Amino acid sequence: MDFAFSEEQQELRRAVRRFLADKSPEGEVRRLMATAEGYDPAVWQQMAEQLGLQSLAIPERHGGAGFGFVELVIVLEEMGATLLCAPFFSSAVLGAHALLTSGDDEAKERWLPKIASGASIATLALTEDSGRWDLDAVELEALRAGDGWVLEGHKSFVLDGHLATLLLVVARSAGGLGLFAVEGGAAGVVRTPLFTMDQTRKQARLEFARTPAVPVGAPGSAGPGLRKTLQLAAVALAAEQVGGAQHCLDSSVEHAKTRIQFGRPIGSFQAIKHKCADLLWEVESARSAAYHAAWAAAEDSDDLPLAASLAKSYCSETYFHAAAENIQIHGGIGFTWEHDAHLYLKRAKSSELLFGDPTYHRELLAQHIGI
Repeated sequence: MDFAFSEEQQELRRAVRRFLADKSPEGEVRRLMATAEGYDPAVWQQMAEQLGLQSLAIPERHGGAGFGFVELVIVLEEMGATLLCAPFFSSAVLGAHALLTSGDDEAKERWLPKIASGASIATLALTEDSGRWDLDAVELEALRAGDGWVLEGHKSFVLDGHLATLLLVVARSAGGLGLFAVEGGAAGVVRTPLFTMDQTRKQARLEFARTPAVPVGAPGSAGPGLRKTLQLAAVALAAEQVGGAQHCLDSSVEHAKTRIQFGRPIGSFQAIKHKCADLLWEVESARSAAYHAAWAAAEDSDDLPLAASLAKSYCSETYFHAAAENIQIHGGIGFTWEHDAHLYLKRAKSSELLFGDPTYHRELLAQHIGI
């Protein structure tokens, strides 16, 4: 593995950072999180047409740019730093990789080009009311209906499920777990937006009443592909968490340098120095864990399950700690609605639970290494 970024990858980071500085400042984040849709369609199209971000990790034969998971992680780190309000994670990470790991070439040819162009927004519907991310918790039923399939049941906490045009639904049939494609406006689908703590990332509850569905891959054989999709999603989210944690560290340090108390910057006080030093160590360690997992994903390494769970557990705790300390270092203003510190704390907490909390991933780690 090569753990150094190439000049092309560094330029990608710079381009994305410039774009997000223009399109995702704090004021725009606050505006979009208050809307029902939660994103700006014009910016979504610019992301696709000008930067090609939705197509980045999709193979060229399916209409993508043909880059790898490392490039995707670079983009997600920058998006995490600005709390970008857009269905990028649900579509370019969850939806695209659920198809890529499915082994169904026909499904890939049908839907991946639309995801790559930004014309279609996809998402993965896996969790139900229990909030569990393990595949054993799936209860939604896939039933034979003539020559086709229908779905019966519900899904909850579905990222951007209220607006996705392609729902990739995990369901249980007589033969086992399957992945099924459902058009967003299909008959029998009721989509209810959820009011969650993190308003910058929209979620929805989906109800299916004999909803027509198309199998992606052979019904009953989706387990291995879904497990890998969740591992890749954990790596992607870890990178996003690193970006958010770095923002919190930068914000803390900047405030410590400029806030004057008792005639001196608060950063000169030992307690604040220790907080900032501890955060620097934690954020750099989290970045190392996320980057290692990114290269494991890019190389399709056998270490991916270990690296993904390690990165997700450590980056989750680091981001939440950095966001909480950012509020403490800012003092009274850090607790106000007007300051953006609370937006990062809410994103950190919701991300900590997404795809399983640190305890869940440490249990997976223990299982992988046999203890």
